[in-house]
This record gives sequence, structure tokens and C-alpha cells, in this order.
Amino acid sequence: MSALTVNSYFNDQVKSIALENVDGSSTVGVMAVGEYTFGTSMREYMTVISGSLNVRLPNKSEWQTFAKGDTFIVEANLSFDVLVSETTAYLCRYE
Repeated sequence: MSALTVNSYFNDQVKSIALENVDGSSTVGVMAVGEYTFGTSMREYMTVISGSLNVRLPNKSEWQTFAKGDTFIVEANLSFDVLVSETTAYLCRYE
């Protein structure tokens, strides 16, 4: 069984715990209020657990809101923008 890895980004405004299990690689994390740009190295399935995220997906000009229970997908080697208006928890699954 592997150890959990804690990650911190954007001056501790985004924190996550990485895990691997039979379902693959995932992170569970929290984003503080702010605006962030994330890059992907694998396909990411991002699910909002609590709160909401305003997201500008790759190659899109409009922002979309994802609420608790919503999932969006970002393909590998792309970047996306996130605007957080309330502290929000998420689950990110990697493929």
C-alpha cells in the first residue's frame, strides 16, 4: 500500500491528497477563493464534491458553472481556468 501524497499549489490556496487504488490515480482537494490555471498531463475527470467552480475549458471563451455532483473532463496536455467564488472541494480522477 502506497503512502498518501499531499500537494500544495498557488501559495497554499489549493491543496490535494493523491491516492492510488483499484480505481486508478486520483486526488481529493480543496480550492480557496481565487482564480487558477491548471495544466494536465493525463485526461482528468474533475467532480465537484462541495461548493461550485466556474471553469473555462480548453479552447472555449465562455465560463461554465459546475455545482456539487457535476463532472467535467479535460484531455491530456491542455490547460483550463478555474474561478472559485466559495471554498470548494473536488475529486480529480486521472486516466
